[in-house]
Amino acid sequence: MQIRVRSGGHDYEGLSYVSQVTFVILDLFNLCETSVDVEKKTAWVQAGSTIGQLYYKIAEKSGTLGFPSGVCPTVGVGGHFSGGGYGTLLRKYGLAADNIIDVRMVDVNGKILNRNSMGEDLFWAIRGGGGASFGVILAWKIQLVAVPEKVTVFTIDRTVEQDAINIVHRWQYVAHKFDKNLFIRIYLGRVKSSQDGGRTIHALFNSLFLGSVETLLPLMKESFPELGLQREDCTEMRWIESIPYFSGFPTESLDVLLNRTQPNVRHFKAKSDYVQKPISTNGLKGIWKLLLEEEAEDASMILSPYGGRMDEISESAIPFPHRAGNLYKIHYLVNWDEEDASERYINWIRRLYNYTAPYVSKFPRAAYINYRDLDIGVNNKGNTSYAQAKMNKVFRPSYHVGTTTGNGFMGKLNASV
Repeated sequence: MQIRVRSGGHDYEGLSYVSQVTFVILDLFNLCETSVDVEKKTAWVQAGSTIGQLYYKIAEKSGTLGFPSGVCPTVGVGGHFSGGGYGTLLRKYGLAADNIIDVRMVDVNGKILNRNSMGEDLFWAIRGGGGASFGVILAWKIQLVAVPEKVTVFTIDRTVEQDAINIVHRWQYVAHKFDKNLFIRIYLGRVKSSQDGGRTIHALFNSLFLGSVETLLPLMKESFPELGLQREDCTEMRWIESIPYFSGFPTESLDVLLNRTQPNVRHFKAKSDYVQKPISTNGLKGIWKLLLEEEAEDASMILSPYGGRMDEISESAIPFPHRAGNLYKIHYLVNWDEEDASERYINWIRRLYNYTAPYVSKFPRAAYINYRDLDIGVNNKGNTSYAQAKMNKVFRPSYHVGTTTGNGFMGKLNASV
């Protein structure tokens, strides 16, 4: 029988709990304990925990320690870490996988291994490339990172009528060069125009700065004056409060971080890309046009800047190759509610993905492993077929093994290898 391993959170294509043959789900959901050592600035977190639970436990012990992981609190630690794991601290501290210092893993013989007993080669292999097929990860030991007592956040909305295209175009040239303490990502999506009530495209500039408003304002005036940041746009808060802020939750209560289920589960399809040269204004206008189509009513593109610490870590340090040379990552996403409308929306996001091909990484076209996408490679079986993928000679630098919910699955590789 095949084995599917899942931890506590998401799986974009559902491969940790489906199979065409008889299979067993090894569910790590209840392995969700976290122990924090403030003095040593480390923590052990079990693979079934969510990153929200991890953040909550850290905040209980310290207001000046954090961890460079994701902003969606219901994501499971097991797959998130093994696939790299990124969030608002990646320009300062890199990925979650860059800050893993030990592990507990069960191998095929039932032996529990740690970093010392498994050796450095295997320890290298399970951090950032998916972690699948090597064993079942039970827990990670992580190096916590320093955060200030107060951070600054802001969200600024600019529509096409407010010169959004030119501001986004400029962002591509500067966001990866900002001070390491500054992270500004962009949401592109469709909204109603305030001028005529029709449809328009807006860009939400969503930022975390590891410092005070007084330090941020002159920095922004010097490096990105086009955005027009004002003091009233900014809010100072604790770093732990920035997690629900970026997730769209109220920041008054941190209990939301302990919620293991998403409030609204909808149909969706997602893809990803890496950008190494700025997209032209004409290229951006083409994206705007596609986002105005009917199927894009609830679609978005999230642009997350790289640079900083990500430029400093070698692409071979762990099996996560997207380092220096990448300006930012694109996350494409479309949601819908109609039960029988999947083909329409999936075809739309494929058209958007095909449109951006000239503007993103090439030979090969790269993708983020934790946004698994079964369109990558040829897979007529509707699930996983290593033999078919090998026959079609499809190669991706991030290996495309694993899952965002668990530690992938043992004995089989994703069809996108």
